[in-house]
Amino acid sequence: MRKSLPARVLVSVAGVLVALLFLFPTYWMFTTSLKTPGDVLSPKYDLIPTSATLSNFASALTKPGFVTYLTNSLIVTLGAVLAALVVGVLAAIPLARFRFRGRKGFLLLILVAQLAPLSALFIPMYLLMRDIGLLNTLPSLLLVYFATSLPFTVWMLYGFVNGIPYDLEEAAMIDGCSRVGAFRRVTLPLLGPGLVTTSVFSFITAWNEFLFALVFMRDQSKQTLPVWLSSFKTAFSIDWGGVMAASVIYAIPAVIFFLIVQRKLVSGMTAGAVKG
Repeated sequence: MRKSLPARVLVSVAGVLVALLFLFPTYWMFTTSLKTPGDVLSPKYDLIPTSATLSNFASALTKPGFVTYLTNSLIVTLGAVLAALVVGVLAAIPLARFRFRGRKGFLLLILVAQLAPLSALFIPMYLLMRDIGLLNTLPSLLLVYFATSLPFTVWMLYGFVNGIPYDLEEAAMIDGCSRVGAFRRVTLPLLGPGLVTTSVFSFITAWNEFLFALVFMRDQSKQTLPVWLSSFKTAFSIDWGGVMAASVIYAIPAVIFFLIVQRKLVSGMTAGAVKG
């Protein structure tokens, strides 16, 4: 039933208010990054800054180790996301396409692994990386991010694969495709929105992770951007302008990644919710 004009206006106004509520912290961060130290600590806050400076961005970009931390973050985050997608697809296909003993139990274990708090895995993973000699190396951090994002990736991709009719693959095999060829030509293109949606959530989780990067990477040249952000805090003060400018810079790669995949993100978020 079509909504009346007052109802549509009310819904639109509510949507705008909710959007402003979520966007205001980002606006606050950006405007604070353009202020001088005196304006930042001033008790009076101007919604529209009367003056602006780029000195905070200059000090953040020239801070020692920025390029190294950025490179490390990109390596471990993109590597973990790519590895989780590859393994997740290979695990989701048999779970969705085949019926075998223990299948439902395995799905339940994946869900339980996803529900486990990340802090509960900290000590076991630290001891494991220490025993195999990977502590204080980028592969250890990549493996940690891969292991923590894999249950979510498998569970999400299982729903997406399960939502694609198997009849399409059978029709392709009747036309002469092999099973692998039918998956590559038919199922994989339809799985695109699911891959995008899963990769976005996995990327954000790995990109923002702080505790593992801080403890596992004792060498500063191996640490990531979240640890770099904490360097703006000293024993005597906090450079709030630098923190806000660094946070803006820190968010740019995630925004770029989102803009690249956003076309398929909306359709992916509304798919996959099918009964298994």
